Amino acid sequence: MGQGRRVKLQVVEPCPHRPPCPGCPRYGEPGVARTALARLAALASGAGLPPPSATQGAPFGYRVRARLVVRGRASSPKLGIFEAGTHRVVDIPRCRVHHPLVNRVAAAARDAIRAARTRPYAERTHAGDLRAIQVVVERASQTAQVVLVGNAAEPRALEPLADALVASLGAALHSLWWNGQPARSNAILGPHWHRWRGPEAVREAIGRADVFFPPGAFGQSHLALADSIVERIHGWVPSGRRVAELYAGCGPIGLGLLARSSAVALNEQSEGGLRGLALGLAARPAAERARARIAPGAAGEVAAELLAGADVAIVDPPRKGLDAAALAALSAAPPAMLAYVSCDLDSFERDAAALLSGGRLRLAELAAYDLFPNTEHVETLARFEAV
Repeated sequence: MGQGRRVKLQVVEPCPHRPPCPGCPRYGEPGVARTALARLAALASGAGLPPPSATQGAPFGYRVRARLVVRGRASSPKLGIFEAGTHRVVDIPRCRVHHPLVNRVAAAARDAIRAARTRPYAERTHAGDLRAIQVVVERASQTAQVVLVGNAAEPRALEPLADALVASLGAALHSLWWNGQPARSNAILGPHWHRWRGPEAVREAIGRADVFFPPGAFGQSHLALADSIVERIHGWVPSGRRVAELYAGCGPIGLGLLARSSAVALNEQSEGGLRGLALGLAARPAAERARARIAPGAAGEVAAELLAGADVAIVDPPRKGLDAAALAALSAAPPAMLAYVSCDLDSFERDAAALLSGGRLRLAELAAYDLFPNTEHVETLARFEAV
């Protein structure tokens, strides 16, 4: 018998919450799901490209953002996520994918709920005071931005809980917020905000720019891998070009291009994203601010105007993919280069087929990122070029 290569097997510590926690359906399985890679390989093959590379990062302790639903009783609260197909909360005090500080905040919140006798939310009766807790870790300071989501339009009922958390977390607390969600709704966050203490936004260095994330804004959970996506896009954009970015969020991609672009137009619709963009621009030098433009509103409403004269377009749409009007504008008058960041493979395949169907764009590069390890999710990065 021939001597084969010795393979070192990695032993993965069992998760203490599986089952019933549904958060990591591929727990301990390395790399991007094979089915997702096969679909991307087929798309690459159709464009005459090799199978896409798959970039991986830390599979555990990476998640710097978490929203934990709160249920149970004041004496025995549960903080976690819903069991699959139900609204029963799975308590996850020792989640292995969470950043350690997220678990520390959750533990402090459990103790504070008991001490303050805060009533967790009861969905059936729409009663109780605390619906959820959002935690965001700022990497540089290793502190946590914490949002207490209440079942009211004003924060009074959660003030004792806030005081208890401040005493417990001390210097580990970046900022403490209240959010009001008094409606019977599946949406975690509501329309009401109040800042008890701390800075207005988490600050992250991304793509050689400071990017600011207010508590209501979208941000990536695996920042180390998200940083590498930004760096790759920046490497595609030559200096001196005119850039139009749709769905810019708080600006993690576009802000870092201001230093070497002739103009950067940044489109965003959400209130939190627009506030983050404003803070990010305020932190840039005056010469860079003069080259920037913020275009608020739905991407489809401003796409045609922003793309007119642009050399480079960047899109990072939500899970549903590109707005129909934005897709039409990109297809009708594509720039020399389009970078597309996708968080949903179904919508990306649909949009890619539409972008390629007119014969004005070709797929030049495709890459996969394991942005949510232990799940079926794949983050896709594509570069299209004008024909």
